[in-house]
Amino acid sequence: MVFSSVTFLFFFLPLVLAIYLILPLRGRNVFLMLASLLFYTWGEAEYVGIMVVSIASNYVCGRLLGRTSSPRKKRRVLIGAVAINLGLLGAFKYANFLADNLNHLLAAAGIGTLDIPQVHLPIGISFFTFQALSYVIDVYRGQSEVQRSPIKLALFVSLFPQLIAGPIVRYHQVAEQITHRIVNCEKFQKGIQRFIIGLAKKVLIANTLAVTADQIFKLDPTSLPVATAWLGVICYTFQIYFDFSGYSDMAIGLGRMLGFDFPENFNYPYVAKSVREFWRRWHISLSTWFRDYLYIPLGGNRHGAMRTYVNLVLVFFLCGLWHGAVWTFVVWGLYHGIFLALERTAFGQVLDRSWRPLRHIYTVLVFGAGWVVFRAETLTQAGQYYASLMGFADAPDARYGPGTYANPLVILVLLLGLVCSLPVLPILKKWLTAERHETTRGLVQLVSSVTLLLLLLLCVLPLASGTYNPFIYFRF
Repeated sequence: MVFSSVTFLFFFLPLVLAIYLILPLRGRNVFLMLASLLFYTWGEAEYVGIMVVSIASNYVCGRLLGRTSSPRKKRRVLIGAVAINLGLLGAFKYANFLADNLNHLLAAAGIGTLDIPQVHLPIGISFFTFQALSYVIDVYRGQSEVQRSPIKLALFVSLFPQLIAGPIVRYHQVAEQITHRIVNCEKFQKGIQRFIIGLAKKVLIANTLAVTADQIFKLDPTSLPVATAWLGVICYTFQIYFDFSGYSDMAIGLGRMLGFDFPENFNYPYVAKSVREFWRRWHISLSTWFRDYLYIPLGGNRHGAMRTYVNLVLVFFLCGLWHGAVWTFVVWGLYHGIFLALERTAFGQVLDRSWRPLRHIYTVLVFGAGWVVFRAETLTQAGQYYASLMGFADAPDARYGPGTYANPLVILVLLLGLVCSLPVLPILKKWLTAERHETTRGLVQLVSSVTLLLLLLLCVLPLASGTYNPFIYFRF
């Protein structure tokens, strides 16, 4: 079940909210945990046991950490917890990837290959595994108290708003809210508003551009004209941002309806003027997770320049691998790691002193080019697509000209995506609701309410008619 579906919008969500709000406070955690497990079971009935195993093992490890004061024993428990979590992730996400690559080596050496069945990738396993790891690591570090209630820990790991697409919520960020949280009209209203905005991002912008991006990336890249290749990249650049940030907005909105305050996950990353700034704005919960639980423990930037470069590349190698068990994601991670290391050199100092528009153009080109290998199915396809972008396609086919795909709706949505990827609307709303515009405040609120209702209607219509509604997180 996904948020942008009729089943979720008109059946699951209204029913869960209605029951949740009339329940006494003591019963809300149990109900919300059961509802979250049902949400996951709806699409992954055969694999909900994996999540249960994750919950149970991390609960036991947390209790063991709380019962011992010996640093050595605590370290052993932590190592065991990390091994269990990464073992589950590795078995279900990377087993086939490792076997396939090992078979290539064995075949080259003339040795018999391994034959293992195709392992299904449970939806959201990367997200809930990292959340579970944050719990045991926070307890080990003394940043959080041991959770003695298995229900509360199960709720933290399985909470449906951020279960399958983030943001990655750390235990210490919501530990108090799991026990004590407030649901009031103002918070509930803001949650609805945020959810509708996220739904509109996903349905009206991301889904529309996904059609064009998918059509172009399915073509033979050696036959793509330059303009069509660039159109595909631009469409995917906006698609992935509005899909990712839209789901995060919906998760944050749902959390507010239930009384939770989840961290922000995107902060207009396409306005960044360096790759460093891009990663401070893009998928914030993931980049800060890697920073706090991997980069800093590896030494961060405390052991000289060369060690810093190695740490950055290693962290982003793992960041790429986290996204999926394919070489395209690995190369994408290394690509960003190299640019982050490069910006730690004298190049970064030159960049910081450069003309601001030039810095922005550089950053757009870097992350835009990165989306090619991220979206491509294979490294070969990515290489051929890069050649088409630079005008080196083997035989550009006039039938694949940009006019075939850039219809008026796509152009309109691209312009809308450009405006919405910049902090234009927040600045305008802040200006209109300032004290000097007291008379316009009520009008702004009215226009905002009407706009939200219109957006909801515009989202529901295509969903009800069964239009294209891809879920790109299946690969993660």
